[in-house]
Amino acid sequence: MLLHELLTPSSTLCGLEGGSKKRVLENAAEVISEQHPDMSSSCIFNGLHAREKLGSTGIGDGIAIPHCRLADCAEAHGYLVKLCTPIDFDSIDSKPVDLLFVLIVPEDSTSEHLQTLASIAELFSQEKVRETLRQTTDSSTLYETVCKLSA
Repeated sequence: MLLHELLTPSSTLCGLEGGSKKRVLENAAEVISEQHPDMSSSCIFNGLHAREKLGSTGIGDGIAIPHCRLADCAEAHGYLVKLCTPIDFDSIDSKPVDLLFVLIVPEDSTSEHLQTLASIAELFSQEKVRETLRQTTDSSTLYETVCKLSA
C-alpha cells in the first residue's frame, strides 16, 4: 500500500505538541481513536508503546515510524505527524525526531505491514522529501505535499 493511500487530510497533523516520546504516542493514540471509535486510545497507545519497548522506531534523520498491529483494527491507518518541537525518540542516530508516520494495521496483516513500512522508510530516506515536509506550516499543506511526493 502506498503512503498517500493511507493518509487523509484528517490524518495529517502539523504542529502536534510533544515533549516526550510517550506523550507523542499518547497524543497520536487519542487522535486515532477519535477518528476511529472502534479502537480505544489506550489499546492504540499500548500497542505503540509495546512496539517501542522492543526497540525504537526512530530510523534517523529526525524520522520515526511508530507502528503496531491491533486485533480491533479492521484496515490499515496511517498518520503523518509534524511536531512543533523535535523530541528525543531514542533514534539510531541519536538525533531528535520531528516527523513521524504512525501506522496501525490489522493483527493478521503481516506481509502488508512489512511492505508498507518499507515504502514509508524508503520515502523518508530521501533528504529532499524530509526537507520539503519540514518546510510546511499547516496540516493541509503537509497533506498535499506528502501526496505529491509519494505518488
